[in-house]
Amino acid sequence: MGSSIGSWPTSSVDAFQLLGLIQTYLDHLTVERGMSRHTVAAYRRDLHRYADYLAELGISDPSQVSSAMIGNYAARLREGIAAPDGDGWIEAPLANASVARAVIAVRSLHRFAAAEGLTAEDPARSVRPPMPPRRLPKALSLEQVQAMLAVPATDTEVGLRDAALLELLYGTGIRISEAVTLDVDEVDRLARTPADEPAPGLRVLGKGDKERIVPVGSYARKALDAYLVRGRPMLVAAGQGTPALFVNTRGDRLSRQSAWAVLRSVAEKAGITAEVSPHTLRHSYATHLLDGGADIRVVQELLGHASVTTTQIYTLVTIEHLREVFLTSHPRAY
Repeated sequence: MGSSIGSWPTSSVDAFQLLGLIQTYLDHLTVERGMSRHTVAAYRRDLHRYADYLAELGISDPSQVSSAMIGNYAARLREGIAAPDGDGWIEAPLANASVARAVIAVRSLHRFAAAEGLTAEDPARSVRPPMPPRRLPKALSLEQVQAMLAVPATDTEVGLRDAALLELLYGTGIRISEAVTLDVDEVDRLARTPADEPAPGLRVLGKGDKERIVPVGSYARKALDAYLVRGRPMLVAAGQGTPALFVNTRGDRLSRQSAWAVLRSVAEKAGITAEVSPHTLRHSYATHLLDGGADIRVVQELLGHASVTTTQIYTLVTIEHLREVFLTSHPRAY
């Protein structure tokens, strides 16, 4: 591939035009649209790769970009660039989902530039990203979830933490990233509410800093209370003091990656061979709610989805489950 952004020749006085536009757009995503740093970082990677491609064409002025260039860029990402000797790749081909994400980032950049009057036209308007195949979320059965919840040893501080984390993820459907950003003050009163009394909802700050309130059942509240009383004080004593709810053995806030590692380890110990992702318990939460007769609009609110269309994919999972039950149970299914 051509030179990277950092190694562009300083003689390219126009190079800053495109890089400046990219940085302005990233600032817009961060400040005005409130996107998470992970999302902004993904946009940065995609747009810098796009800038590298345009640099190879000698293009540094956004107004010189054409629809054909963007279309060729998408094709290049999809097809890759083979090594001259035929052995391997200079650039490996990307999956449709990755190409779609990259094209969406480019479309968003040019749409922003046109809307802000930074360019006269939007060359990406007619370029459509490839449609990735629809992937159904992987939900575990109730028996598999129960097997996972039974794994943590609640006679240790780490076991109490892991039990509270798993019960909270499955009991509320919140994302792992949302769970690890919780502070003690946000759950202390909730955890100490007696099981036979209605608990206050848990305030969750989701994507785009959108706030929602989710109910927390008695199992999760009991696990949280046990962790706060017998687990967290011992773990946090190793650190410098943190308001974080979930902490590691050094007394610092548990990272998203470490929480995911806990999930994978527990699934393995529970004998689950299915693929486990950071959203596995969230997917299971939504699927089990719909299987139990919950209204899809309610599930949408609980998950914090901006559109019910996103939530509707779970109805496909339940339909698939019903089909499997029919095929394996009805004497005239075949």
